[in-house]
Amino acid sequence: MAKAFASQGDMSEKKISFTEVGDGLWAFTAEGDPNSGVIIGDDSVMIVEAQATPRLANMVIEKVRSITDKPISHVVLTHYHAVRVLGASAYGADQIIMGEQARAMVVERGQEDWDSEFQRFPRLFEGHESIPGLTYPTTTFNDAMTIYLGNRRVDLMHLGRAHTAGDIVIHVPDQNVMFTGDIVEYHSACYCGDGHFSDWGETLDNIASFDLDAIAPGRGDALLGRDMVNAALENTRDFVESTYIPAARVAARGGSLKEAWDAVRAECDPKFADYAIYEHCLPFNVARAYDEARGIDTPRIWTAQRDIEMWEALQG
Repeated sequence: MAKAFASQGDMSEKKISFTEVGDGLWAFTAEGDPNSGVIIGDDSVMIVEAQATPRLANMVIEKVRSITDKPISHVVLTHYHAVRVLGASAYGADQIIMGEQARAMVVERGQEDWDSEFQRFPRLFEGHESIPGLTYPTTTFNDAMTIYLGNRRVDLMHLGRAHTAGDIVIHVPDQNVMFTGDIVEYHSACYCGDGHFSDWGETLDNIASFDLDAIAPGRGDALLGRDMVNAALENTRDFVESTYIPAARVAARGGSLKEAWDAVRAECDPKFADYAIYEHCLPFNVARAYDEARGIDTPRIWTAQRDIEMWEALQG
């Protein structure tokens, strides 16, 4: 490989923050690493996003135990990516919940995604020996389902395709707070390698329609207050459009993937170069934008070998 992926050289531990985003609602964040959420009910706790390994999941559990001794009953996974789901076994929850489409993607491409992400993010997979295998849900749903943690209502919804075809969000109505997974990021690059650019904006509109008081995003700081929420939604929209439009223009005139890469960099570098994981995400984002613009609706499966071939093509 001509050059290592940016994330392969990122071996420094990140500072963890544990931020209350509503009464009994918390965001576990780590300077652009994958976030997790905590929802405390009357008698038990729901975790949103399991982390990449049981080692990282135990860091979330440590924060949970600093605020409550209630048992963890549910783990909700917003999509299928390995860095989000492979730590699920650490929580000992009776219920592991995904959207039905996300489960189908675990079956279709879960192992390939694990192998690919293991190569891309060695730091996140330290302690990988403790991962028991692919994470499969105990419960799935299609459009929406509601869970009651005692009297606390938690709504799980598929609001449209964005980061993947199977994204779900988690809304807690009593606080008007949403856990969005990687549909929304804050000062962190969106990973679009399995995304649907043409649908992402409408999905953001659907989230905006809730007029939320806070969001726990997929990466980056917790978003507190409507001004911060709205700014993050528009910033995410700008990132997605700024990636797709230049690539689509190149594809429309029959240009190469390398030309799309150069066009996207020219548009995005001035605005987003200082974002967390920007350099890591960019090659995958450009490859997927170029494919979608050429009519490939279902993202091609990433494998460790395809990662290398794609990077070599981008180097020209």
